[in-house]
Amino acid sequence: MEDINVAELVERLGSDEDSARKMAVFKLQSLIGDPSFADVFETEGGLPKLRYLAINATGNTLAYSLTSFSRLLDLDKGWNLVDQDLIERVVELVVSQPLVNILRGAMSILVAIVSHPQNRTSTPGMFGFRALKPAVAVYPQFLEMLVSRLSSADHALCANALQLINSLMRDAITNDSESEWHKFIKKLQDLGVIKAVYVLMQSSALQDLAHPLFEFQSLSKVLLSKWRDLKVDPEKTEHRRALKSVHLASNPERPPSSKSGDSSRKHHPEKWRRLGFQTESPAWEFDQTGYLGLMDLTDFVRTHEDGFQKLLLEQSTKPAEQRCPIARASLAVTLILYDHFEVDKTDDGDAMRYAVLEARTNFDRAFRPLILQWSRLHTSGLQAFFRLWKQTGAETEDFEKVEELVRILIEQVLGQAPRIKELGEVEEELAEFEYQRLRNMQMELLELTYEDAWGHHLRQVREELNHEALQFVKEQRIRCLLQGAWFPHTMGYREESGPITKSALAKTVPSSWRYVRLSHNRRYLHYADFHDRLATEPRLDALQDKIDLTTVSSVVSNVSAGTPSTASSASTLRTLPTSTSTRITIYGYAPASASRKNSHETSTTLLSSGAAGGGVSDGSSPAGPKESPLLQLHPQTHTLAAEWLDGLLMLLNQAPITADTGKLVQLVAGYGLKIRLLNVRFEDIRGEEVVLPGREGLDEEYWYDIGGMEGV
Repeated sequence: MEDINVAELVERLGSDEDSARKMAVFKLQSLIGDPSFADVFETEGGLPKLRYLAINATGNTLAYSLTSFSRLLDLDKGWNLVDQDLIERVVELVVSQPLVNILRGAMSILVAIVSHPQNRTSTPGMFGFRALKPAVAVYPQFLEMLVSRLSSADHALCANALQLINSLMRDAITNDSESEWHKFIKKLQDLGVIKAVYVLMQSSALQDLAHPLFEFQSLSKVLLSKWRDLKVDPEKTEHRRALKSVHLASNPERPPSSKSGDSSRKHHPEKWRRLGFQTESPAWEFDQTGYLGLMDLTDFVRTHEDGFQKLLLEQSTKPAEQRCPIARASLAVTLILYDHFEVDKTDDGDAMRYAVLEARTNFDRAFRPLILQWSRLHTSGLQAFFRLWKQTGAETEDFEKVEELVRILIEQVLGQAPRIKELGEVEEELAEFEYQRLRNMQMELLELTYEDAWGHHLRQVREELNHEALQFVKEQRIRCLLQGAWFPHTMGYREESGPITKSALAKTVPSSWRYVRLSHNRRYLHYADFHDRLATEPRLDALQDKIDLTTVSSVVSNVSAGTPSTASSASTLRTLPTSTSTRITIYGYAPASASRKNSHETSTTLLSSGAAGGGVSDGSSPAGPKESPLLQLHPQTHTLAAEWLDGLLMLLNQAPITADTGKLVQLVAGYGLKIRLLNVRFEDIRGEEVVLPGREGLDEEYWYDIGGMEGV
């Protein structure tokens, strides 16, 4: 500032030459932001001259003057010069001026005026929207032109326009009466401000408009919160009119004519309950949603009147307990959306605003343009509620269950939607989301919720259920062995197959069969070979050969396991080529006579079995008896192979290894856990709300086990 002659600069502002004034105010706009310079400028009498230029200048001189004056106001100086003439001139510029650089400065001045605190204003009434109302009355197209500026290709102008709209909205919400701010917000919405901001929030220009867009999103939450806090009062004309519109849109029927002839003034005895309210006094049912719930319901009825009437007609043909309560469902969807968008969580903190807006990577997390489409989301959510109610065959007592499904649906579809996702795609996904997929997600979330609430209690329950499931599957697998099964023993070729080639391998057929069955005492494995597969299962006493299971040392197979690492040390599994038949080999310590009896049968498979088994002893060690194959099975299906391989292993007290058995164990344990979770209310196990049963009226036979979740 040492090189600037402030007195000379002020003198040039009042020059008769336009070029001198233009050059002076051009320099001024870059200097006026310095508080020390502004003090000297005010002392030298520059403020009245700057105000004169802001009102009377044209072209670039006007643009520079407006920018300088707005920066002066930002320093909390020059408020004594703000009067109705200045405000009217600036409003006129916003309405009629096409030049972007003039519009920017004009809007910045209006933002400062609207946002200026009342107690610091020199001139009474020169603050807030009320300061602009006289000028807006002269130029009624002001708000329309302001909203239209949001479509400008100049991002800075868009930001200025949105910043001014934010200031007007915040002032109206804070200082106007209920009826006044309602009308003002509705007028802005009718002018298309929601659509314009929604487009900007999804555009690539987000970086340049981040701050005013984030403020608009925060203001949208403030509006939703105020509407919810506003109680529904039938004594208020607007509220009474909204309720009446819902009733009339339902196409109500008059009761039968009475003898007195005054039936025209009577209503249906279930005037409100037929619409889905719980009583004939619906006002109290809006306690949780407030006027926001009434707005959502009336908007749905107004935009889908035909569908509303058709739905009521369909519901009227059903028993009372099977009817979907439309009004109650609408209020539930309102609360679900309210919770999803965290409306009560304000975004106005300076620290949060800085953290969110200073990094581009945070934009998709911070900006949620779908909140601006509240009405359409409510309609889509409500229609999803009706669909799920019908698909699940729900009744009145199931309302909370359907409500929970809709909550999960909203969280999934809206929560996973990226910032640029089209609204139509969101609506389509809400309408077509599969119920079964939603149900699976519900169970997963339920398990996670109780995991957090129960901690070690749930882990203990899960371990118990896994053990019980393993015992259940073990018994099922062993019962397969007790039932017995046929296995091909030797393979042959059809006579018409010709020479043995690769293509002929697939044409092999069993030339003899082996039937294997576990004895009732589960100690012996009986088997016998047959030329043909019998129509009836052989009796146990018809099976001449048997293996004492106490002599079995290991079971080896080439059956593929889902997770090979789970195989026992005695068995190593390997996926073999498709041309190799599936086989299960039982090894053990057979007497010498038994070994000689089976030597011819197994000599051709020892090498291949040993290769597949990998970890099986070859009996070369001089210490201990010699291990040899006792029996070999060739299951024809993967299911049969899993049943017999894991059945034999579990019979020998070893862990199962096939993927089929593993999935079955998980399935049984999972269903057991879900059944227990569904039978326990969440509030019963939340640590801070647990209420243990009292002893009053109970004898010594009663006990309570939170781990087992049972009262005996």
